[in-house]
Formats: sequence, C-alpha cells, structure tokens
Amino acid sequence: MIGSTSPNLVDGRLDAKIPPGPIEQKWERHRFDMKLVSPANRRRYTVLVVGSGLAGGAAAASLGELGYNVKCFSYHDSPRRAHSIAAQGGINAAKNYRNDGDSVFRLFYDTVKGGDFRAREANVYRLAELSLNIIDQCVAQGVPFAREYGGLLDTRSFGGAQVSRTFYARGQTGQQLLLGAYQALERQVGLGTVTMDTRAEMLDLVVVDGRARGIVTRDLVTGAVESHAGDAVVLATGGYGNVFYLSTNAKASNATAIWRAHKRGAFFANPCFTQIHPTCIPVSGEHQSKLTLMSESLRNDGRVWVPKKVGDTRPPDRIPVSERDYYLERKYPSYGNLAPRDVASRAAKEVCDEKRGVGPGGRGVYLDFADAIERFGEPVIREKYGNLFEMYERITGENAYRVPMRIYPAVHYTMGGLWVDYDLMSTIPGLFVAGEANFSDHGANRLGASALMQGLADGYFILPGTLGDYLARVRPDTIDAGHPAFRATEVEVSARVRRVLSVGGKRTVDSFHRELGQLLWDYCGMARNEAGLHHALRKIPELRAEFWENVRVLERNEELNQSLEKAGRVADFLELGELMCIDALQRAESCGGHFREESQTPDGEALRDDEHFAYVAAWEHTGTLARPNLHKEPLHFEYVHLTQRSYK
Repeated sequence: MIGSTSPNLVDGRLDAKIPPGPIEQKWERHRFDMKLVSPANRRRYTVLVVGSGLAGGAAAASLGELGYNVKCFSYHDSPRRAHSIAAQGGINAAKNYRNDGDSVFRLFYDTVKGGDFRAREANVYRLAELSLNIIDQCVAQGVPFAREYGGLLDTRSFGGAQVSRTFYARGQTGQQLLLGAYQALERQVGLGTVTMDTRAEMLDLVVVDGRARGIVTRDLVTGAVESHAGDAVVLATGGYGNVFYLSTNAKASNATAIWRAHKRGAFFANPCFTQIHPTCIPVSGEHQSKLTLMSESLRNDGRVWVPKKVGDTRPPDRIPVSERDYYLERKYPSYGNLAPRDVASRAAKEVCDEKRGVGPGGRGVYLDFADAIERFGEPVIREKYGNLFEMYERITGENAYRVPMRIYPAVHYTMGGLWVDYDLMSTIPGLFVAGEANFSDHGANRLGASALMQGLADGYFILPGTLGDYLARVRPDTIDAGHPAFRATEVEVSARVRRVLSVGGKRTVDSFHRELGQLLWDYCGMARNEAGLHHALRKIPELRAEFWENVRVLERNEELNQSLEKAGRVADFLELGELMCIDALQRAESCGGHFREESQTPDGEALRDDEHFAYVAAWEHTGTLARPNLHKEPLHFEYVHLTQRSYK
C-alpha cells in the first residue's frame, strides 16, 4: 500500500509535521525555512489544480502569478459556477474594526472551541493570522464589502462568537469573493500561465514511484478519457455533503476526486464529521432533490421560537408572546440566537421531537423578524437581507416581512476530508488538498463564515509557499501522459465507465442515491447510536451490491450524459457512506457535529471523551471497504485548554 510508505508515517505514527516553536511564530518561521524555486525555474514545473472554486481558483491564480505552469480543471462550464458562490453570509477576519475585543488569538480560541477541540492548534492559529491578509487581498481585488458611513468595512456577528468579525457583501459574499478569485484566475489565463480545462471531471489519480504525478479525466461532452501529467496535483474539489442526497450543496458537488485519491493511498480523515446547518428551508416533500440554505447572518436579527404548547397549530400571529418558547435565548442566554450551528441544530431537533415543530410535518421552527423590523424599520432589514427574503419568498410563497420564516436543520458542510499535514500535503507526496476537500481546520464543527476563510487562506497564502517548497525538493522530469502508469489508469477508468453503462437494470441512479441518503440521515445524521450504525453498515453493502446489479444508466459514453456522471458519483458515495459509518461507530463520544446518543451530558449536550478520542481518525484504504486501517494523529492542546463547551 502507498500509505504504509508515506513520509508522514514515522515508526507507524502519523506525523503532521507541525513546525516547532511558539504558536505565534510557527508559520513565519516555517515560511523562512521553506526552500524556494527561483523565478526562472518555475515555468519548468507543471501543477495540476482540480477544482476552480475559492480554494482552487485562488491557488491556480496565485501559482500562475508566481510563474508556474498551471493547468486547472473544472467539471463546470465556467469557474463561476463553483459551489463557493452559495456561501452567502460572510467571511471571518480578526480585524477588530469594531473595537469589541477581537484579536487573532480570540478568533483562534473561538475556532478551536467551536470545533469541540478536535482541530489542530497550529493550523487554526495560522488560519486566524491569515484572515487579516485575506480581507486586504479581496479589497484590493475590488470585492464590494459592505461599508459603514465613515467608509470602514462593516461587520456583523455569526454563531459561536461574541464579537462582530464577519465581513460581508450583502447576502452575496461567496459570490463576490468567487468573482474576485475568478478575475485573478482569468488574468492568468489571459497571460498564458494557466490553462483552463472545463467540463472535465477527474476520475482517478496517477501515482508513479510513490508520488502524485497526474490525473485521468473524462470529457463530459465527448466522453473522451484523457491523461494529464504534472509535477504536483492540488485537489480543491469541495465537500461530500451530497452523500446524504438532500443537502444544501449544489447538485453536482461530489466526492469522486478525493475518494479515488483515497483508494490510491491518501488517508481519509474524520469522515463522520458532518455539519448540520440550523437555518435551512424545511423539506416540503419527496419531490425535492436539494435543500436551500438561509444564511446564518439572519440569526443576527431574527429570533428563533416555537409554540410552548405541544401540537399548537395556530398561525404565528395568533400565538401571543407569552405562549412562545424562544428556546435558544432560554437555553443559551450568553449567545442566544447566535449559538453555534451544531448546538442550534440539535436544539431545533429537540423541540420538533417534542411535537412543537411548525409547518407541514412539524419539522420546522420560526425565524421571526418582527422585533427587528419594529426596532430598525423594514428598509434597514431589506437593505441587510433583502435578497435572502426574496429568495425565501420565491421558494415558499411566503413574505417573511409579514410572517416568520420557517427553518429546519439540513446537511451543509463536511469537516472530514483527505488528511493533510501542516503543508496541506496528503499522505501521497505531491498530492495537496485544499479547502473543504481536506479535513484540516474546523475540527468536529465549523463556525459560520469560516469556510470562505479557509478556502482563500489555503489558495492565496499557504499553497504558494508549501507547494513551492515541495517542488524545490524535486526535479522537473520528463514523465508525460505516455507513461505506462497513465495508460494503465486510463484502462481502469474506461472499464469502470463501461461497467456502469452495461448493468442495464431497472432502478434509476437517483433512487439508489435517495435510499443511501435516507440511511445516512437516519443513522449517521444529526444523531447516531451504536445500534443504528450497525444497521446502516449492514444495509449499505447490500444497497451497493444491488446498485451494480440493477442500476439503469441511459444513453452512451460518447456524448453529454448526466445520468452516467451521476452514476459514477453515486457509486463512490455508496463506498464513502460505509466509511462514514465505520468512523462514527469507532468514535464512541459526542463532539460537535458528531452526536452519539450514548454520550451526552444530563442536560442533553454533547459529551466528549478527551482521554480516549482526542485524535484525528485517518483511514487507510486496504482494498477491502469494510476493513480500512485506522491511523490516529493525537491532538495536543497547549494554548486552548480542554473544557466542556458552554454557551449558557
């Protein structure tokens, strides 16, 4: 196995290669110690970047600007369609413009605590440090952040923090940041340092002599299987939340790139850590193929409540304040409606399980702006959140200025991903992983507005240094796509495509995906227990076996065939789902987005077991899906002391 020979395994122990020294100096010292590639030599190196969202687009643009020969791949027809565009609410940075006590250390502290002490301190501190640079970079690119009357950038609060550190561009922050990265990327395309290959999906990784040396793609328009060689590969392909079928992710988001890399030797870390977002539009029926997120920023001014009385079906305006339960404000008075996402999600589930939920099926809670409108006036609310209110009305037909929004938790983000060391390199030398595709910075729960921060930190500031350090240690050589390893991988990819097309069964791809998603939601979703996970581990292999006997994929390979695309991705989800349950089963504690029902405090909060589970679970593929090898990276907390999380 490749993993067993990884330079990250030292005497059988997983080494993250965290630099020594005080945490405030680790990154700067590490940068100084890195080897450099001289400007004249950079064009001799080819870097393949897979994914063109915030992390991938920023990485490709930055590496192109440095002078490397960059090839960037996207299955979209344009980088502007990346799912990063959907991150509406904002991006965190410890600028302390509000003078409300924020600092790099406080952002670091909030993030480690918010992640329930299952993230690396060194990575998180670096992220907080770089947050300052990100805002400057984006302003220089022309990102239209909201501003106060005096001209300074405006900020607002997000869950899990008591300071206002979230910079925003109305309700379109992800879109505006993506446009900034896209412009930088297109500039490099124009200069010829970056080649953009769209509608090309990575279907495998090519490893030669233990190093990542290229990828194999399928042209989504012609079906052609093609090889691409390089000196290093960057995967920035997002998360795998669509394994649940219903999620807030764009429908095309998938796990194929990182899953195929995992099967080539990259360890997969903490796959069971899924973030359930508390402010999504509730499921309205079986016809739905995805869910819609209402930005967390709405919890700044919206108050969350349900009726106090079980089974109260009166319209919200007929329920007096005295008969309402503002349960987040009641349970968490210090944070109130800005309780972190995992806490707020479980609290919503709890009141709905008590039969106090609202709307069809009782799976909803109110997010009410009546008080904010009375206090500030409708124009102010419209200015801050107008596009979100419009989106809500288009989907539900309800005017949220007049009646409270209805929201319910939904799958939104995955903290798990390919394991990477401090340099964002996986256990395969030369394979770097950025953004949501890696596991590195959020622990067991991600604070709101931190996803954009990590994607841009990885792409703009970390990879240009760490990837350069790697390239400076290897010689650009003559391996090209004609190497036998590429030919062999192409044969495997083509055979897999033919196999999917040849099944000729009777069930649609979506029906398998929907059944898998329901299994994972029921048994590995907002809450899990041992019996349920064992049940899922029996059912998923059965479902996977039926998939390969009874799936029906229409049309053929040599054309645009979305049924074929989905089939390949669902086949990978059917394997990844099993690993998620294996990971959830072995972690017999509750932490962040992983809530084991057997492990909770007397008042129903997540109960960690630091003595036995303060580690990153990194799984090595052994060739048998049911028996992966578990490697543990112990987590050490030197600066943030382990405590029971409390937001009361």
